[in-house]
Amino acid sequence: MTTLLYTHPVCREHVTPPGHPEQVARLDAIETALSASDFAVLDRRTAPMGTLDHVRLGHSRRYFEKLDDAAPVEGWAQLDGDTFMSPGSLEAAFRAIGANVAAIDTVLAGEAQNAFVACRPPGHHAEKATPMGFCLFSTVAIATRYAAEHHGLDRIAVLDFDVHHGNGTQDVLWHESRVRFVSSHQMPLYPGSGGLHQKGAFGQIINIPLEEATGGEVMQEAWEEVFSAVLEPYEPQLVLVSAGFDAHRRDPLAGLQWETEDFAWLAHRICDLADKCCEGRVVSSLEGGYDLQALGDSVGAYVKVMMERGA
Repeated sequence: MTTLLYTHPVCREHVTPPGHPEQVARLDAIETALSASDFAVLDRRTAPMGTLDHVRLGHSRRYFEKLDDAAPVEGWAQLDGDTFMSPGSLEAAFRAIGANVAAIDTVLAGEAQNAFVACRPPGHHAEKATPMGFCLFSTVAIATRYAAEHHGLDRIAVLDFDVHHGNGTQDVLWHESRVRFVSSHQMPLYPGSGGLHQKGAFGQIINIPLEEATGGEVMQEAWEEVFSAVLEPYEPQLVLVSAGFDAHRRDPLAGLQWETEDFAWLAHRICDLADKCCEGRVVSSLEGGYDLQALGDSVGAYVKVMMERGA
């Protein structure tokens, strides 16, 4: 078995204004980290295009048409206070969706153990009718519903350890009974959602709010409780991950104090769950992480574990 890495050059053509934290250089930092000899056996694949039918699993046709109309021919279109589109943004977002769909197909076919999608823009803040937080489409939520609709899965674990709450994923999956969605995040912090009281229509959503300055030890205790008490008894058939690395202590946009090793711990624990319940099947998709050195180091640590566990 092997670990897949999906990306595409057009993901560098989603260009944000100078000084914006969600920048092209994020992918450069990841590629530099994953170019080390330790990662030579990664199965690198080109992200295919997603389709409008895929988008419709999370958003209306009208929503897509609004984004299509907003897409600029040159320069930038500003969708909200911090979300921008450039001429390459829409294709990049479709490539992120397509990569997740392809990764799910390949992992469920038994052709690979797990996959990491290194695409941008990220997706977990995009709600059903609202682009926000650097995000255009709710990529992982779309992938979740794809796995349920097209592969007939009815127990999918969706895990989000980005420092910001995955409000878009929560919104799209609020009425989805075939999932358990777990998000850990700093609170209070953008976007302001993610309280313990937000449980979903079927009680299928578990939020883990963490106070500012929370370090890895407290994080591990909180996640371990959810793994043991909720996720392992659930016996998921597939594990999907919104992999944000902005809880690192170096990240400029938040205030958690995780170390690079904490992301390796999460990778191991996610693989423990997947090994126990679903033959090791994990698909992870890049979300946040805005200190370039911390991002490269943390993605490297996370993917290295995935490779070791998938070998």
